[in-house]
Amino acid sequence: MDKLTPQSLIQDSKGIFSLPDIYLQISEMISDPRYTAADMGAVISKDPGLSLRLLKIVNSSFYGFQAKVDTISRAITIVGVEDLKNLVLATSVVDKFNEIPSELVDMTDFWMRSVNCGVIAKLLAKESSVLHCERLFLTGLLHDLGSLVMYYKIPDQSKEVLLAADYDRQMVGVLEREMLGFTHADVGQALISSWGLPESLYEAIGCYLVPEMSLVHKLDAHLLCLASRLIDLTQQGGSIEAVLSGYSEEALAVMRIDYELVANVLEKAEVEFSQVFELMMPSKRFH
Repeated sequence: MDKLTPQSLIQDSKGIFSLPDIYLQISEMISDPRYTAADMGAVISKDPGLSLRLLKIVNSSFYGFQAKVDTISRAITIVGVEDLKNLVLATSVVDKFNEIPSELVDMTDFWMRSVNCGVIAKLLAKESSVLHCERLFLTGLLHDLGSLVMYYKIPDQSKEVLLAADYDRQMVGVLEREMLGFTHADVGQALISSWGLPESLYEAIGCYLVPEMSLVHKLDAHLLCLASRLIDLTQQGGSIEAVLSGYSEEALAVMRIDYELVANVLEKAEVEFSQVFELMMPSKRFH
């Protein structure tokens, strides 16, 4: 049997774990100056469900615009092509990967955690005055995709890891490294890199378990790591102080984070999460 690696796991999964067609189409249009915002809006509008969800998100507290945005082309003009492209990716990835059969994961819980991570990462970035902080939402949303690949491709080994970790998320990465030689973060990085997405996205995801290993996008990796730990805090109990004590003063300085800021973010995240989750994944999809 060939040695298991992140690359080997994604190699023959391209059909299942591929980028959604509409995202590829929009990406091509963005890089071709002949196409306008109206042209892109027309393509997205062919999918009424996606269009409606995108407009609802653009009009939600996620962006906080004063005036109502009522067309996709207007949304592109206001939020910019890159942001809208990211939203298309976020919503269509959720659609595409929601049907992955697995006994190891409840997909509702998986996406709740992922959306929550995205919201917290974006809010942390905003509070830390990071430019274009919305990109951190996508980073948070996709940070755990490697786990889905592993659950699908190597369910038995994944189950062994989860049992050994006793479902303690803090231990999962450590045990994956010990038992398999790589982590779900490594698999996520390989997958997202194979999609041709920006390095800032795949490096932050690949390094989120050990953000100090990040070479270029250190701040994004640290913020993503903190967001994922804060979700564990909200789900399993514990204190903000305990989470922050796991960081060096240098890391906290890099992120410009303190207790008050984190407490403020968690309060805002609670409100924003429920709205964004409902908009991205209408509840009927899970019934």
